[in-house]
Amino acid sequence: MKVVGVGCGPGMLTEAAIAAVRDAKEIYGSERAIERAAWQIPAGCEVRVITDYKGFRDLPDTAVVLSTGDPMLAGLGYLGGDVISGISSYQYACAKLHIPMTKTAIVNAHAKDHEQAITEICFEIGRGKTAFVIADPGFLPSVLADHLMTEGIECRIAVCEKLGYPDETISVGDTDTPPVPQSDLFVLMAGRF
Repeated sequence: MKVVGVGCGPGMLTEAAIAAVRDAKEIYGSERAIERAAWQIPAGCEVRVITDYKGFRDLPDTAVVLSTGDPMLAGLGYLGGDVISGISSYQYACAKLHIPMTKTAIVNAHAKDHEQAITEICFEIGRGKTAFVIADPGFLPSVLADHLMTEGIECRIAVCEKLGYPDETISVGDTDTPPVPQSDLFVLMAGRF
């Protein structure tokens, strides 16, 4: 099996990912992942939208599974097989905000305990890192800002929405005036950048 990252937005497929998709006989993925790679899917390739993520372990060795972003950044890389990276929201956001990745720490708050994630974010900023946060629609920058202020941490907060898409936006504020996400598809960066 191959797990192929299709990137964080349109046009973010790597050459290796394109080759894997072009050679595929059967492809599995979310609607968004399939849409992102559709222009490379060959005629006659069997394409299946994933509705049950529990059945992945039973896929044939010849399957190509599409993962949004990069499979190893809260993606489907845990399935094993040959993992082909995509251009992630992490790489993209760091480049857009001119933040060296070596000065960051990744915190996954997507479908996770937000209080625990906020504790991790405070810890990482406290040790001089900029936290890259994989967020979900319920993760509120204002709640993060309140916790940071309680901890005596003043810093910048960036909400990066729909990265790589034509309507992408990046809003930067701080702990006093944190940006407010306008969509459900966003990541966040917090720190002294």
